[in-house]
Amino acid sequence: MKETIKKYLHRYFIDAMGAMALGLFASLLIGTIFGTLYKYTELELLNTIATYAKAATGMAIGVAIAHRLGAHPLVMFSCAAVGAMSNAMGAIIANQGGSVIKWAATVGDGSGVFYAAGPAGAFFAVIIACEIGQLVSKKTKVDILVTPVVTLVIGFAASWLLCPLVSYVMYYLGSFVSYATTFQPLLMGIVLSVVMGVVLTLPISSAAICAMIFSEAAYAVALTNGTAEGFLLAGGACVAGCCAQMVGFAVISFRENRWGGIVSQGLGTSMLQMGNIVKKPVIWVAPTLAAALTGPISTMIFKLKCQGVAAGMGTCGLVGPIGVIDSTEPGTMMWIGLALVCVVLPAIFSIIFNEIMRKLGWIKTGDMQLES
Repeated sequence: MKETIKKYLHRYFIDAMGAMALGLFASLLIGTIFGTLYKYTELELLNTIATYAKAATGMAIGVAIAHRLGAHPLVMFSCAAVGAMSNAMGAIIANQGGSVIKWAATVGDGSGVFYAAGPAGAFFAVIIACEIGQLVSKKTKVDILVTPVVTLVIGFAASWLLCPLVSYVMYYLGSFVSYATTFQPLLMGIVLSVVMGVVLTLPISSAAICAMIFSEAAYAVALTNGTAEGFLLAGGACVAGCCAQMVGFAVISFRENRWGGIVSQGLGTSMLQMGNIVKKPVIWVAPTLAAALTGPISTMIFKLKCQGVAAGMGTCGLVGPIGVIDSTEPGTMMWIGLALVCVVLPAIFSIIFNEIMRKLGWIKTGDMQLES
């Protein structure tokens, strides 16, 4: 029983969530990058690409998860539609009190805040539709009709039942983060930076989690509640934490991994160190302490802002810094803060903490060696 539970937890919350992050990267994230480039170049081509890439978010998530779960072709392609509907479905929530006004809505009607379940809703609905679709796929002589019908009907039912609940939970989670960061930017800067940095290094998707918490719907609610500033600062703290892990591990493992390690961890992912962390957890201390320092520096001093999936990407492909540029008021302080919080300070703090632990004999050369 224990092994079965472990198997399915790995299948859904590591494999499926990792695939969801790839779907987000190929649609919403890339769309955000093109949108940022359009903002500075005003090339209409870039704006067009950004618009369609973002519009395909639900479909990309659906196909990515179904592919990772090993779905047959008809199930996979049907999951594109399931992803689209579940990404768009949610609930209309009252501005005051947070009660649900309309269940399973796909657009606002002016009576409250429309809160789409977004990637979180798509994650659950697609998994359910995919797994049940697989049960009937290739089992009948009219598979070309049966499989899409079953997958879509189950997908709709899952979306109708779950997406409003997901949107309700995301509504309160986003509101909590917004209010808490508005009134306690120092404490939340530390907490969010550390937690999201740790999540980034673990074999789960920080990008997917941030896409759920820092969605456009969550931002709309924050605007309504007057906590939009705190909401965006919280996203900036998450970027700081993710950058601290990636840059931190890249620099403190330079002895072992040289320039290849700088690129693979600094622009790729600190998740590469997970095997070494399991063997010797103390190597995780330096980047995590660095995150605890850069998070509040981001919220209190430079007031860096971010939202959406970019908040959970760190320096991977420079997506985190691009997200900060997209959401923060341009100016000298932004550029200085971006360089210090995302690159310079994580490197300095991580090196200092790491060297202290080396002097104490807690860490030695070879502990962070990556497999070639």
